[in-house]
Amino acid sequence: MPVEQTQSEVTQAEPKKPRTVIDLRSDTVTQPTPEMRRAMAEAEVADDVYGEDPTVNRLQERAAQIFQKEAAIFVPTGTMGNQVAIRVHTQHGQEIICEERAHFINLESATVAAFSGCQPRTIYGEDGVITWEQIKKKIAPPAYYRAQTGLISLENTGSLAGGPVFPLNVSDEICDRAHEVGLPVHLDGARIFNAATAMAKPVAEITRKFDSVMFCLSKGLCAPVGSMLVGSKAFIDKARIFRKAMGGGMRQSGVLAAAGLIALEKMPARLQEDHDNARLLAEGLAEIKGIKIDPKKVRTNILVFNITGTGMDTTEFSRKLGEKKVLAAGIDQEQMRFVTHNDVSTEDCLSVLRVVRENC
Repeated sequence: MPVEQTQSEVTQAEPKKPRTVIDLRSDTVTQPTPEMRRAMAEAEVADDVYGEDPTVNRLQERAAQIFQKEAAIFVPTGTMGNQVAIRVHTQHGQEIICEERAHFINLESATVAAFSGCQPRTIYGEDGVITWEQIKKKIAPPAYYRAQTGLISLENTGSLAGGPVFPLNVSDEICDRAHEVGLPVHLDGARIFNAATAMAKPVAEITRKFDSVMFCLSKGLCAPVGSMLVGSKAFIDKARIFRKAMGGGMRQSGVLAAAGLIALEKMPARLQEDHDNARLLAEGLAEIKGIKIDPKKVRTNILVFNITGTGMDTTEFSRKLGEKKVLAAGIDQEQMRFVTHNDVSTEDCLSVLRVVRENC
């Protein structure tokens, strides 16, 4: 089934059901499509812990093929995918260099410390993007009393930074220079297909130099559950051990992988619609008194905007939106985040802008 499929082909004969709320909290709230539900009901399954589930195997083979990596493994969540990758790449007592808003240190329950015994060495990057010039200054010198650098982790797109796209030349340089000094580089590519859409490049091209890549099926791609981890065969063999250690051996998980296959093959084709809706929201918000946002920086499906000029904090702002059936959340007390997805239409975005105007 080709990845290059039009939006009309994806949604044909599958009208969206009316909703009582407009949910902009995250693209994790997406509902599986009717085609996914049918595929799940009809999935051929077996025990994946024994490596025998044919649907899981097809998903893993297809993911590896699309990313032009040797192998892939299906995991229940993006958090597990990131943390398994970190565990494979590092040793206890090491440091991981990353941008300070990285998902794996802010929203993954300190698992990097609990499971891998590592600590982050953070860098602030403009729009979530860090450079080799910044990174090389943070690599630990070879002193026995210093925690040694074990891994560099990047994120594309940046979840808490407003969905920015990591420039290819910057990530390529980081990978090249890191490999020269013997350091692996992991990519948290939860929304890598959004990045690929914005860059108009295949995911294989923008991830080719990374040692491992995690990407989610359950965000903009609309699968109900699941993420993928791709890399070399040796890496995935080790990842299978740590997936099991984290409780990720899922037996007849072809029921889930069936939806993941549709997500992988069909749903990337419609992501531009989400990007267009996010830009529409950003442009409308920029015209509202008290709200600060630069629409030009909104390239994917996430927008972060400052509301201090409204005289409200994000708790009150979210409450007022919620009273009008718009769900959203703050990153901190000053910044709100909206995320567009398959279950948010252009008409919904226009409704959201009307609600914001009425309540600011």
